[in-house]
Amino acid sequence: MAVREILRFGDELLREHSAEVDKFDAELWELLDDMYETMCAADGVGLAAPQIGVLKRVVVIDIGDENGRIELVNPVILSMRGKQTEPEGCLSYPGKQGVVKRPAYVRVRALDRYGKKVEYKGKELLARAFCHEIDHLNGILYKDKVIEWVEEDE
Repeated sequence: MAVREILRFGDELLREHSAEVDKFDAELWELLDDMYETMCAADGVGLAAPQIGVLKRVVVIDIGDENGRIELVNPVILSMRGKQTEPEGCLSYPGKQGVVKRPAYVRVRALDRYGKKVEYKGKELLARAFCHEIDHLNGILYKDKVIEWVEEDE
């Protein structure tokens, strides 16, 4: 495993649409492991492959709850409901937070590292993380959705 460099806002690769994964092999497993290690080293709760320069539909999330490490390959949001308006941050825009409107509940289907179908339901922070990271796969950045920027304490 290795900690990879996280691309910063302004890098045009972050605006690209990611390709679906069709090979579930050691290369994918290494990518997932590296993404998780990179996310943890940066003290984040989610990371999408484009953030480390890999245009594949791959996401890792760990919000510190009972779900633990979540790996999503080719994720699709099946349903969402409710509303929440909360501050978010992004590992590609360190030190900044902005208030974003997201659904309060999200149901996601994806494949795991072996190509097996998985489904997750998330509320509050997990719902936000699902939406935020899947947006990255479509070249959408949270700063595009910010309603108001939050001032950071100096």
